[in-house]
Parts: sequence; C-alpha cells; structure tokens
Amino acid sequence: MTHHNDDSCHERRERLPVDSLTAGIAKRCLDLLCVLALLPLALPLALVIAVGVRLSSRGPVLYGQNRIGRNGRTFRMWKFRTMHHESDHLLEKHFEDNPEEKTFWNNERKLLDDPRITRFGNLLRRASLDELPQIWHILIGDMSFVGPRPVVMGEVDKYGEHFELYKAVRPGLTGLWQVSGRNDLPFSERVELDALYVRTWSLWLDIKIILVTPRAVLLGDGAY
Repeated sequence: MTHHNDDSCHERRERLPVDSLTAGIAKRCLDLLCVLALLPLALPLALVIAVGVRLSSRGPVLYGQNRIGRNGRTFRMWKFRTMHHESDHLLEKHFEDNPEEKTFWNNERKLLDDPRITRFGNLLRRASLDELPQIWHILIGDMSFVGPRPVVMGEVDKYGEHFELYKAVRPGLTGLWQVSGRNDLPFSERVELDALYVRTWSLWLDIKIILVTPRAVLLGDGAY
C-alpha cells in the first residue's frame, strides 16, 4: 500500500525535460567534458588561491556547508574561505550597528557591504574563484556544471512550491540567474529563473549558459 502511494505522488509531479534517461546521460557527459577541459587550468590556480587564503587571514583554506541536492539528498559543499574566522560575531555586531541591514539580509540573503568578507575573499568572490572547489563536486556527481544553486538547509521555506523543482536536478556551479544579473537580482527573481531553467531545460540551454558565463564573471556585475 505504501509503495502504491509513493508511485502516485511521483506521478503527480510535473514531467520535466530532465526526467528522461537520454537527457540525464547527455547532461552528465557535458559535465565531464567541461571538468576535463578545466582541470589543467583549475589545479594550479587552486593551489595559488589556497596559498593566498592561508596568508591573508586566520582560519582554514576551505569552507564547507551542508546543501540540498538532487532528490533532496544533502552533501557537504566546499568553497575557498572568503570570510574572517569569527564571521558570526562580525555579522551580529554589524546588525547591532545597522539594524536596517538585518531586514535586507532576511529578505535577500545577501549584504552589499558584508563585514565578514576578507579583502582577498572579496577578490575571489568578484571573480567567482571561491567556487573553484565545486569542480570536484561536479566530477563525483553531487553537482552539475549548470543548474540551480545548491539550497541551504535552513532556507528551504523561502523557495515555496519551487523547492520541488530544485530537487529534480543536480545543483549547478553556474545557472540562468548567474548570467542574468547575479546578485543584483532580488532573491525571488533568482528563484523564478532557477525554476524556469528546470522547466525548460535542454542541452543547448546548458551550452549557451556555459558559453556566456565567462563574460558574466569577467564583467563582475552583481558579484559580492
């Protein structure tokens, strides 16, 4: 009886382009091709960044946070650390001195002038180099090169009905909203663009997003 109910729930979920076996294989092959193409540049660059993080501020080189991936499975996502070691204390102090900023943070999950970020970390964020370790997640299948951003566990309610779409695919290193304004977009619009990506996915859409991502990174618009 339980098995029957599970099947019924699955059937009620909208059919998506990424649901087919062919789509899944094609998307995974594209991911692996991109990883292989990037590795010769990414590995030495990662070494230089690791040294920079270590020398610029106290704390570990990498920062890990639990995120929600495909089918609701959680994984530990790694980035180069861009914040001071005592970041939580700095954020609390910032909100005490600037109470209006807390409302903005609660609504948008970002700050225009985040006191937690180190100078070197700011450079990494503007160039999106803090996310370089996520190539490892693409290689092992936790993430895809293109997809919605990995969901923070404590923010699930902010995605509303779109959360089911986030769980339908692997989260991505880049995506539709990242090439459409990055952090300049309101949180709600970023979610809408991620949902649109999942509903209208095609291999050609992934390729187009990959091709325009370097331009978005180099321009640095909305990167903070």
